[in-house]
Amino acid sequence: MFFSKKIKRAAITTITAVSIFSCGAVFATIPVSADTTSSYQADQVKLNVKSAIAIDSDSGQILYAKNATKTLPIASMTKLVTVYLTLQAIKNHKLSWDQKVKPTAPIVKVANNAEYSNVPLKLGHSYTIRQLYQATLIESANGAAMLLGQTIAGSQKAFIDQMRAQVKKWGIEDAKIYTACGLPNGNLGKDAYPGVNKNAENTMSAKDMAIVGQKLISAFPEVLETTRLAHLNFKDAGHVTKMANFNWMLKGLSQYDQAYPVDGLKTGTTDAAGACFIGTVQHNGARLLTVVMGARHRDGTDPARFEQTKKLMNYVFTKYRPVTMTAGSQMNGAKTIKVIDGDNATTNLGLKQKTTIWDPADGKTLVASLNKKSVEAPIKKDQTVGDYQFKSGNEKIVSLSNPNGMNVKAKALSANNKVNFFVRIWRWIFGGR
Repeated sequence: MFFSKKIKRAAITTITAVSIFSCGAVFATIPVSADTTSSYQADQVKLNVKSAIAIDSDSGQILYAKNATKTLPIASMTKLVTVYLTLQAIKNHKLSWDQKVKPTAPIVKVANNAEYSNVPLKLGHSYTIRQLYQATLIESANGAAMLLGQTIAGSQKAFIDQMRAQVKKWGIEDAKIYTACGLPNGNLGKDAYPGVNKNAENTMSAKDMAIVGQKLISAFPEVLETTRLAHLNFKDAGHVTKMANFNWMLKGLSQYDQAYPVDGLKTGTTDAAGACFIGTVQHNGARLLTVVMGARHRDGTDPARFEQTKKLMNYVFTKYRPVTMTAGSQMNGAKTIKVIDGDNATTNLGLKQKTTIWDPADGKTLVASLNKKSVEAPIKKDQTVGDYQFKSGNEKIVSLSNPNGMNVKAKALSANNKVNFFVRIWRWIFGGR
């Protein structure tokens, strides 16, 4: 009898080890499909752009993607990174809104070039950080963006190096950044990035730009208070420059549509980039973020990028319905998890935090699965115990960070203590493990 128990124990140990190893192998060998984030539902709506993406701004869930990992010129969408670093410097008390700064001669030269988007800055005049920030976002003022960078880092080159470091922190590895404003490198004269061709332009992918927008809104949601402004005056020693937002989808501008009440973020235009736009809008309690790059740009009156954005937003609003679930909500298909050596055999699970899933509006049930079958006791209440992944029918819900599925943290809804050694032995003997 004792001998048979030893054999039983060895067999269980072997089977368990093989099972764990096999499960680990399954997860380890799932291929990471770059195509999912590059092209997702791309055949569902035909956009006349070089690349595009639509995501949930909070979770990063991908709702549409066309050539989304292809790097292309981003032009003045660059300014969102400049704005992020400005707001970060203010948060860290390295800058203040009312701090006054003076432009250098190279910045003044750029700021007064009528071929660029600008408010005219004057040599010897002082401007507040708030003025420059507003001009950067609303008028897409190149000189203002450069002066923000100069103030933060001490030189254009030093600021560009900060921008490069920041996007790498966000996991963006393929970006090329040479200017704080998005103009081609040679257009900055003496402030051009050294050792680089004059025609070099800032480049990222639509996916990269979606990450930039996501990080900006998440860290500094107050940016939308400025990006939603259609008009604002820039005052300089009695002279007023009337600024008009290049985002024509804002209320009061030519491409406004009440079906798409956009409140941000930024346009971008150069000969190489064409017409680009990263836009955002609230919809049924969720926030949608879209990027279109390389839209038609016949001249300064061409609304193509906004027409394509409306087409993309319409597709998302028609195809999906955002479902917002509170922290602690239990998911169909994964309400409990087995707890090894716990007081209780299972523990109830729920969402770690408030989460929005854009559910395809196709009548199929949204279900969740957990990435593991069991956990070891002890378990504390609210402890993270795994990740949910979601499906709607056979359609997998994917995200920027995970092209094979969208991971959402699951937590234990109650504690589950570990039983003592003697109870574990008792359970093993009688098969109650």
